[in-house]
Amino acid sequence: MGIDAGGTMTDTILVDADGGFTIGKAATTPRDESLGFLESAEDAAAEWGLRAEEMYPHLRVALYSGTGMLNTLLARAGKRLGLIVTRGMEDAVLMGRGLQAWADYSYSDRLHAVTHNHPPPLVPRGRVFGVTERVDQFGAEVIPVYEKEAELAAVELLNENVDAICVCTLFSHVNPAHELQIAAAAENAARERGADVAVYCSHKIRPVVREQSRLNSVLIEAYACAGGRRQLLGIEKAVRARGFKHQVHTVLSYGGLASVRHPRLHETMVSGPIGGILGAQHIGEALGEESLIVSDMGGTSFDMGVITRGQVRMENEPLLGRFKLNAPTIAMDYIGAGAGMVVKVDPLTKKASLGPESAGADPGPVCFDRGGEMPTVCDCDLILGRLNPDYFLGGKVKLNTRKAEEALRRDVADVIGADLHFAAEGMTAMLEAEANSALRRILSSQGVHPSEFVLLSYGGSGPLHLSGYARGIGFKDIITFPFAAAFSAFGCTTADYMRRHSRSVHLDISSAADDDELLRIAGEIDSHWHGLEKLAREEMTNDGHDPAAVSAEPFLMMRYRGQLEDVEVPSPVRAAKTADDARAIIAEFERIYDEINRKVSRYGDAGYSVMELGVIARAEKVKPRLVRRALESPLPKKEADKGKRKVFFDGCWRETQLWEMNELLPGNRIIGPAVVEHSATTLIVAPGDDVCVDEWTLFHYRYGGAKEKE
Repeated sequence: MGIDAGGTMTDTILVDADGGFTIGKAATTPRDESLGFLESAEDAAAEWGLRAEEMYPHLRVALYSGTGMLNTLLARAGKRLGLIVTRGMEDAVLMGRGLQAWADYSYSDRLHAVTHNHPPPLVPRGRVFGVTERVDQFGAEVIPVYEKEAELAAVELLNENVDAICVCTLFSHVNPAHELQIAAAAENAARERGADVAVYCSHKIRPVVREQSRLNSVLIEAYACAGGRRQLLGIEKAVRARGFKHQVHTVLSYGGLASVRHPRLHETMVSGPIGGILGAQHIGEALGEESLIVSDMGGTSFDMGVITRGQVRMENEPLLGRFKLNAPTIAMDYIGAGAGMVVKVDPLTKKASLGPESAGADPGPVCFDRGGEMPTVCDCDLILGRLNPDYFLGGKVKLNTRKAEEALRRDVADVIGADLHFAAEGMTAMLEAEANSALRRILSSQGVHPSEFVLLSYGGSGPLHLSGYARGIGFKDIITFPFAAAFSAFGCTTADYMRRHSRSVHLDISSAADDDELLRIAGEIDSHWHGLEKLAREEMTNDGHDPAAVSAEPFLMMRYRGQLEDVEVPSPVRAAKTADDARAIIAEFERIYDEINRKVSRYGDAGYSVMELGVIARAEKVKPRLVRRALESPLPKKEADKGKRKVFFDGCWRETQLWEMNELLPGNRIIGPAVVEHSATTLIVAPGDDVCVDEWTLFHYRYGGAKEKE
């Protein structure tokens, strides 16, 4: 069972032993995420006629992904922290990095520094203490730890009633002895006082170079993840009380699964959107497509990711909440654009805008009739006839059209002096235009023509607005899914159990390296890999995996000498023992570099630098499987026909054919205007467009010639 908790809805996919699956949906419950988890899971089970007490005892895997910890960071609602650093580095938190200080600012705000503010620090300067000590960049002790200073710092922080103490010293990723010594002093002081205060060391969180990012990583682990771990353990407790016999797992930002007791839980902070990339890889393998763009539109955001010629872009230092972290993450891009976005008009300028606020799940859009007062894009969709008020979440939520109309007329239509339905269509067009622009920016950054890419559209609101936001770009193909609302959860279930351990190194290889130099480099690489593999296997074994079922895959972070960005290189050799092994590694780096940047950008004469070595330990699990079926007639069967209703398209009402998504078969063709309804999502087919269902029961959206050129 895979669960993806978004800002508005919680989606479930339930997979059987043969790879068949069904989906469920419920409102997200941020105060106690286990409630939304249970309701969504039970909704999925009901599709198979199962009761909860029948389902949970037979589950082998339950995994959960979401953005709860990220929301804690963004809302600055985390733990009260103290920090101990190398003396002289006490202002490191306040200084930050220029790149993160300007993150998420608009172009105009980056031009005019008068509007600029640094992100609020996670720990104020008054709770940061320096201790005299120093390890140099090679790991040699230059100044020993002044034990008394460490003890006094710990006592001062305990007097401040901190919930956790973080320790981050210079070059601890090379030699952690001083961090361990300071942490021991802090733990002893807490023990003597009987204080329940956790102590976090930066080298245990991410033992890699870049001091500021390592500092941010340890602070965020302590600040935002403790509450998240409590939510995850609460979910595990709830499902175990219903008969589940195993640990609940969550999704790592680099694409694997780990227990909710994972010691580096900040690696799961963006776990929800990552599922989309994992699902895209799974779909791409079935279709034989290597270049894909994923687009996930929910209630709050529009998330995008790219797979270029089979390569998934990784970020070693992602930005989260305006902080740079040392946490390897599958690269995703986000904008605030979802069906839950609030629509409004400035009363002075009469300028319409979306968000940045979202109605979320509580109270939700006005039409949910749960106390929401500000109109949203979802309310506009209902007013335009795109949504069936009696079939939202399969009819469990009845949408109030009258309230939606009153709110939009009051806050938008009357303010700008427009017809209600013209105003509603204009706001949905604005959302689709923003998403369209975001997709174009992503494509231009890849340097690859759109005709090479297949667009995968999903999320509860993805199919609803697909006809507008992908128009005119020129994708090779556009695909959406019957399970679009739970696609991220689907993607999470395609992942394996995984651990990733890495360590910073700096190994330079000249372009004319002889066998002796290459043999020496290979020996250093292999020594690090051996130690990291041992750590990764131990963690997997501690999580209950059979050691014989765990495989280990070494990798390197490499660059041409003099460059600033690394490329992740899966090692072509299991161990580096010979000069030829080193040559094979260099050749693989150049091959991957070509795939990403083209051959003309090669710079082999400068030599090569290995900046990081790592090992990924992996254990396989059951995965969903798409079923290939024979193509039927283009005309859907009569059971799929749900009649007609009027829908507002291009400034006028049109009689529109309605179809039930679950009743459509491979080979069927839907001609617009049409609305294809599902209990968890709605697919709009605009006039002049059509949708074909392929042998995998995937929906291929095709624009009419004239409309596509607009």
